[in-house]
Amino acid sequence: MSRTDSGLLAPTWAGTPVEAATCDEAWLSAMLEVEAALARSQARLGLIPVAHALVITKAAEAGGLDVVALARAARAAANPVVALVPAFTALVAAVDPEAAESVHRGSTSQDVLDSAAMLIARRVLAQIDGDLCRVAAALAAMAEEHRDTLIAGRTLTQHAVPTTFGLKAAGWLQLVLDALAKVRSVACAGLPASLGGAAGTLAAYGEFAVQSGRPAPDGCELIAPFAEELGLAEPVLPWHTVRTPIADLGAVLSFVTGALGKFAVDVQTLSRTEIGEVTEPAADGRGASSAMPQKRNPVLATLILSAGRQVPALALVLAQSMIAEDERPAGAWHTEWQALREALRLAGGAAFTAAELAEGLEVHPDRMRANVELSHGAVVAERLAVALTPELGKARAKSLLTKASTTPGSTFSEVLRTLPELAGLDLDDLLDPARYTGAAGPLVDRVLLRYRSYTGL
Repeated sequence: MSRTDSGLLAPTWAGTPVEAATCDEAWLSAMLEVEAALARSQARLGLIPVAHALVITKAAEAGGLDVVALARAARAAANPVVALVPAFTALVAAVDPEAAESVHRGSTSQDVLDSAAMLIARRVLAQIDGDLCRVAAALAAMAEEHRDTLIAGRTLTQHAVPTTFGLKAAGWLQLVLDALAKVRSVACAGLPASLGGAAGTLAAYGEFAVQSGRPAPDGCELIAPFAEELGLAEPVLPWHTVRTPIADLGAVLSFVTGALGKFAVDVQTLSRTEIGEVTEPAADGRGASSAMPQKRNPVLATLILSAGRQVPALALVLAQSMIAEDERPAGAWHTEWQALREALRLAGGAAFTAAELAEGLEVHPDRMRANVELSHGAVVAERLAVALTPELGKARAKSLLTKASTTPGSTFSEVLRTLPELAGLDLDDLLDPARYTGAAGPLVDRVLLRYRSYTGL
């Protein structure tokens, strides 16, 4: 019985655009694209007839291979390309037996699979780029709208000093812009085609060139047209065991999910029943519990956090695969495949979900203000300490305010109004949390300026 990888246990990416971009069929299609690009690039150099390249390209576009059968056949050689090549060659031979002789000419499995991985990564990074742009736009609007909206700053889970929700949103935006820059850097120059032949010497390509009447057996001349046919970067040399592209992808995907994870974990905290400062966008069935009818769980944030906790571990697998012995490792290369695919899936799913969360997040300023007032002025104790220091000294001022904040039976503000040391101070002004947000507003403006300069808006 055939099996389907539908994401039953991976709701972060199931049903999102990245699912189609990374499924088994997408990987098979990408490998066939590589085979076709190899044929076309060889035809451009006169190494095979142009007619052969056309037949091979049409066969690759038509598909028709059984992905489940190929997956099972891959066990025999520990990689899917070994099973793919004869199956694809047979498809080409059914149309043109002579063209079949030009399939996979001089190539090796790693050339095909690594180049296919770069094609998949390019498509996923494009999706992530678009979704991060949506997240950034929503967060920028949020930061601007709530530039001066008062909220309690929290450190180590407790109220610290007043801040603004706009500054919190600006922090999320800063991370998203950082992630977007990293994604674009890798997508622009960090996705090279892979071409090296059996052991990275391009020897077979060179020999086929000699057979075709080329003046010198130099396979290097094939690298540029091959990369151009795929729309990938031209590598300096074969990277069979120089795994910088894979390690870089892991690092960027980890950063993306970490940046989005910060946004998500804050949303989870602020949407707690007893806090209630934000609410996830509503939709039919979203956030439902199987047992408790009243529940509206922050499921979008939960999906993003799930990715943020998994991708760093997958990135570590990809980084460890850099330690690759000889000219082709036994195990390190093979370990990358599923880790890379799942990292791409999770990052793509997280970015798509974050866009929905950011665009629909409900903000509750009244609840934010009410929560600030819970400490009855203690949230501005730092400001009072600064005001008292010239008269009392730093240590005594802190001791006095600490005692005031822990006096049983009275609120902080009530105790302060009984202290003779504060008789000459304007307590109404000093206890107003809205007058102690420091540079929150200008800091928001700085991030918005970066956003506008980055997007050209």
